[in-house]
Amino acid sequence: MHEQELRRHRCCFTGHRPEKLPISESALCKKLDTEIGTAIQDGFTTFITGMAKGVDICAAELVLKRRVSDERLKLICALPFDGFGLHWSMDWTQRYSRILQQADLVRCICKEFSYASYQRRNEWMVDHSGRVIAVYTGESGGTRNTIAYAKQQHIPCVIITP
Repeated sequence: MHEQELRRHRCCFTGHRPEKLPISESALCKKLDTEIGTAIQDGFTTFITGMAKGVDICAAELVLKRRVSDERLKLICALPFDGFGLHWSMDWTQRYSRILQQADLVRCICKEFSYASYQRRNEWMVDHSGRVIAVYTGESGGTRNTIAYAKQQHIPCVIITP
């Protein structure tokens, strides 16, 4: 299968970190789970997460939970740089590490930290996806930039407004 065909079955996530979200994590997970279910019904079986706190980690956990009963599902973790995610609180770091251990593929986009590495990671995810599921409040930042890039690349975006 070539890249264009693979993209038709890949979906990525973008969204805000917890401190920018006006809803609880459980409410966020319900909305994300609904959209993940819709994506699966539409033929998406591989999901790409950027592994940031908040939306990315919640979405990854939901995909892994669904994968228990649907072996078609795959999870790709796209890290912006080597060592990303290891400086958080113990709870977030443990969740992050559990996801990486269960992922089908972990891809490190840049060798070392730079502010540009986050946008490079986001563009890589869009460039390898046929749909973007975004949790977006309207604020400027990486989520807005990712949605704009996806639209520029003609990749459909499903926007969840928290």
